[in-house]
Amino acid sequence: MNLDTLWNACLAGNRKAQFQLYQTLSGRMFSVCLRYAQHESEAEEILQAGFIKVFTKGQLFDNKGSLEGWIRKIMVNTAIELHRDRRRHFFEPLTHDYPMADSRAESDENLRYKDLLAIVTELPIGYRTVFNLYVVEGYSHKEIAQMLSISEGSSKSQLSRARQWLKEKLLKIEHIG
Repeated sequence: MNLDTLWNACLAGNRKAQFQLYQTLSGRMFSVCLRYAQHESEAEEILQAGFIKVFTKGQLFDNKGSLEGWIRKIMVNTAIELHRDRRRHFFEPLTHDYPMADSRAESDENLRYKDLLAIVTELPIGYRTVFNLYVVEGYSHKEIAQMLSISEGSSKSQLSRARQWLKEKLLKIEHIG
């Protein structure tokens, strides 16, 4: 069954089709959720809540763009909502004086994707959220500011600090290895 046929069956309330869509896309969506979660169990919670939204609000998908892209956006928004609901502190206070990061980060060819993902998950939640939204998802600072109810300047600052933090972490790893 192709994705369009599967989706139409989901919209008709077919539970087997919903399960099959979940089985088809849950691995990729879990990877998205992991980028925003503190730990795997939180990523699982985001994934479950996100798929509930997919199935209860499926009629909102207007077939402009890909279904998978729409579901990815729901997962990102669900992660952000979870953090808001828990009233976590997304952002470091701006009172600290952090140096601005050089945006031309040098890459280590020996660094694997999983290693990099592990390092990114160590970022403070505010840094990680902005980093993922900007670098991975491709949102603009204006869009991020609206999504997170912060200023564009705060979004830029958080991204700069995330890059600096990652650069320092990678330099430490380079010196150890």
